[in-house]
Amino acid sequence: MDRRRWPAWRGVLARVAWLVLLALLPWWLGLPLLLALAAVVTLLQHRLAVEHAALIRRALRWGLPGVLFALQRALGGDAFAWGAALLGALAGYTLLAGLEAWLDRALRRAPAAAPFAEWPELAMAPIGPPAEIIELQPPTWQVAADGLVDPLGGRVAYRDGAYLFEIGERIDGVGTQAAFSPGGRWFAARMHNDRGVLLWDRQRERQHRLRGWQLGGWYCEQPWLLRRDDDMPLALSAVLGEDDVEET
Repeated sequence: MDRRRWPAWRGVLARVAWLVLLALLPWWLGLPLLLALAAVVTLLQHRLAVEHAALIRRALRWGLPGVLFALQRALGGDAFAWGAALLGALAGYTLLAGLEAWLDRALRRAPAAAPFAEWPELAMAPIGPPAEIIELQPPTWQVAADGLVDPLGGRVAYRDGAYLFEIGERIDGVGTQAAFSPGGRWFAARMHNDRGVLLWDRQRERQHRLRGWQLGGWYCEQPWLLRRDDDMPLALSAVLGEDDVEET
């Protein structure tokens, strides 16, 4: 016999020996023994080790046929005895199933583990970070004829076709419509005849003259631009690779 299969055979032989032992004992000795085991596993279920509780359950399942066989033998072994044994088997295994269901109630209440996704679900799953919904804040254009209020402090004058900031910055070559980003970091001005837009990053002190582009709006204090009204807006970082962009 394969030595690796010996532990399994040993377990089966032990259960059969337990069944035969209870079948040979008087039923009035075997039945109290099974009831005592049922009481132990019920009252001490939280104190028993897992392997000990499993051993008692197996003893109940395999011991019940032995007690029923001893009962029918004590009743004379006739048809009535076998009928009583079958009724006892039906009642006994029904009670045993109820007992095991009650003992396993905590396992049924535990949340089930999330099933692993099948390969079609994995194949159709999105790759990369989740998509971000971008909602642009429209620019608030102002006419600079009478000057503008600088969100970072002071005023901006418009003289001789140029914007004059109190900090000394001068921006010319653009039209009279201008706008600031919500936080004041960016200054935007439309070019003459609405042929493009100028953007001044006041934090990095950089100017971008974007011919053929429109300012679509602001998102996270950054400008987003588009060619036409029905185009998809693009971030400035995506636009800076175009040939018609001047950076100063």
